[in-house]
Amino acid sequence: MKTLWVVSVLLLSCWRANASTAGFIKSPLSRMKLINDSAELHCEVIGEPIPEVQWWFIEGEESNETSTQLFDGARDDRVQINATYIAHATSTIYLTSLTLDDSGTYECRASNDPDRNELKKTPKIKWIRSQANVIVIESPQIITDPVEVSNQTSATLTCNLTETTLPVKGSHWLHNGKIIDKSKSTESKTYTVYSLEKITHSSGGKYECVFLTEPVVQQTIEVKTLPHVSAYKHSEHGNEQDKGVMVCVSHSYPLPTSWMWYREDDGSPTAIVNGTSKYEIKSTPEKTTLTVNDLDMETDIADYTCTGTNDLGSSSDKIHLRVRSRLAALWPFLGILAEVIILVTIILIYEKRRKPDEVTDDDDSGAAPLKSNSTTNHKDKNVRQRNSN
Repeated sequence: MKTLWVVSVLLLSCWRANASTAGFIKSPLSRMKLINDSAELHCEVIGEPIPEVQWWFIEGEESNETSTQLFDGARDDRVQINATYIAHATSTIYLTSLTLDDSGTYECRASNDPDRNELKKTPKIKWIRSQANVIVIESPQIITDPVEVSNQTSATLTCNLTETTLPVKGSHWLHNGKIIDKSKSTESKTYTVYSLEKITHSSGGKYECVFLTEPVVQQTIEVKTLPHVSAYKHSEHGNEQDKGVMVCVSHSYPLPTSWMWYREDDGSPTAIVNGTSKYEIKSTPEKTTLTVNDLDMETDIADYTCTGTNDLGSSSDKIHLRVRSRLAALWPFLGILAEVIILVTIILIYEKRRKPDEVTDDDDSGAAPLKSNSTTNHKDKNVRQRNSN
């Protein structure tokens, strides 16, 4: 019995020792970044109880190195730290708007010793550490031609990567953040070209030439067009005393910076003032909405024009507003009701005319067999009389 108790104590001690041990299940990875880029480091730690995770920045050489703890909002709010402690400890540090001074060693530290933050007590368990390097380098220069395209029908975009020792593994182009498949190249060239044979509102936007180096370098060329304005519906309708809603949208680049609505009376446009009891206008760069309150058949039926304007000019589209009587919704119901009444009337008339004919037919069909049987019986009697003589 005593032996069993000793074994139990030893097993319990081993379990407590194992339970208090913290260990990394994911360590941060080193990064090479350009100036003004962002970097992200991540680590995960297990242990019982769940360990606390801290981030530290190491500067200098080993003999004269200094350690500085990083916290959320450090470096003029360029440092953000997110941590969760659920099944185990996870922590991620985000570094934004990188500068050359951000280069160095970043250390993820973890400990689950209850006395880990006590200054007057020596921790029983040391902090475990995992390090990663962040190297920030100058951005290589990319010369673009042209620098910007404005209101042209076609263009040839060119990027030339200069003054760099980074090896190039290929290149491609992006349009509004999406890769242009036909622009992909695996050649180790420091220049790339992309042609726009026809520029429309859909082909305008941000074009980026991307060189596959480590880290990736890229440059943007803006292709600007006149605003493309389109009515959601070119004909709208509403009922009297209700609201009429008209919508116009734009998908061009750049999007309109201002929107205007006009009402045409006898071919003469009149600007609509927003915020009155009659009209309400709500606009975003992508869309504008005109609401006409308390519709009237006499005064509100007209053509309405929406106009969007950006730095290059203006474009517009027209919507015709129809106003129906409040009783208009009853006409379909009344039409259906009339059809039902006519159909029932026809059925009743038909049934009334058909019944007398059916009675006459029944009488005739009943009399015919009696007459036929009688004649047959008389013939049979005559035949028998002749045979007797």
